[in-house]
Amino acid sequence: MKLFAFKAIVLVWAMLLSSIALSDPITRLFCVFDPVGHKGPLFNLMKEAQVIALDWGIQLNMTAYTDEGVAESDFRARQCDAVLVTGTRARNFNKFTGSIEAMGAIPTLESMRLVLNTLMQPKAYPLLVENGIEVAGIYPAGAIYLLTRDKAINHVSKMQGQRVATLENDAASLAMVRYVGGSVIHASTASFAGLFNNGTADIAYAPLVAFEPLEMEKGVKENGGIFNYPIAQMNFQMLIHPDRFPPSFGQKARELAIPKFDMAFDIVNTAHQRIKKEYWIEPGEENRASYDAMLKEVRLSLLEEGVYHPKALKLFKRIRCKQDPDNPDCSDRRE
Repeated sequence: MKLFAFKAIVLVWAMLLSSIALSDPITRLFCVFDPVGHKGPLFNLMKEAQVIALDWGIQLNMTAYTDEGVAESDFRARQCDAVLVTGTRARNFNKFTGSIEAMGAIPTLESMRLVLNTLMQPKAYPLLVENGIEVAGIYPAGAIYLLTRDKAINHVSKMQGQRVATLENDAASLAMVRYVGGSVIHASTASFAGLFNNGTADIAYAPLVAFEPLEMEKGVKENGGIFNYPIAQMNFQMLIHPDRFPPSFGQKARELAIPKFDMAFDIVNTAHQRIKKEYWIEPGEENRASYDAMLKEVRLSLLEEGVYHPKALKLFKRIRCKQDPDNPDCSDRRE
C-alpha cells in the first residue's frame, strides 16, 4: 500500500512538472529594422507585440537593426525567426505584399486602409505565404514624396540630369528615376537621408514620418521643398519563418496589426501637419493627370518585368476605382 502511494505521488509530481514545462514560453528572435535603432518609433511599436506574444506562450526577444540589408540577410539565414522590414525589402520574399508600394497603385490613405483590411483577413492567407515565408503583419508608414534641395525643380521634366538618392534594391524607383532622366545615386535605407542632407544627391524620396527623425530639413533648407504629389504608399512588414512558431501565430499577429492602423495614420497625419507650409511645392492640377499617367506606365512596365504581382495590382485597381469610378484609369484592362 505504501509503495502504491509512493508511486502515485511520483506520478502526480511528474504530471505537474510536465505541465509546468509545457507552459514555459518558447524563445524566438525578432529582428526589427528601425533607422533610429532601439530607441526608434518602429522598435517601440513592436514592443507591444512582444508583450502580447508572451500571452501566446512565446518569448519574443527583440533586437534592433539600423541596416535593413543586414536584417534581411540574418532573417534569410534563419538567424532571425521574425523580421520587420520595409515593403520594398519584403518584395524579395512575397511579391504580392511587396507590390503594395507599387508606383501610384494606392493613391490615398483610405485606399491603403481598404487594402490592409482585406489582406489581414483569414481568407487572404494563401496570398501571404510564399516560399516558406509568411507575412505576419503590415504596418502603414504613409505616402512617399519627392524632396528636393532646389524649389526650381517644380516639375518632373526638370528632374532630368538631377542626382537622385535611389535605394539599390528598389527596382521600381530605379526604373522611375531612369524614366524621368535622373541620375541614380545608389543608396540604402541607412544612407539615403545623409546623401540628400550633405548635397551628394539633389533629390530624395521618403515618407513624411522620416522627415524629422532623419533630419531631412538639413537637405531642404531654405531653397528646397517637398513635391506635394504622393508617388507610393510606404509600409513595414513583419515576416516570419512559420515553422518556428505555433500554427496560429501568423493570423493572431495580423489581427493584432489591424487596431494599429488608426495609430499609424494618426502618426502620418501629425508628421504631415508638422511640415512647414513654405516647404510644399504644388504641382498644379493641370499636371496631376500627366503624373498619374507617367506612374501608370512605369507600374505596367514593371508588371511586365515581373517586379509586381498581377493579382495585387488588380486588387489595388478595384479599390481605386471603387473610390473614384470616374477615373479614366478604370477603363484600362491592362492591370
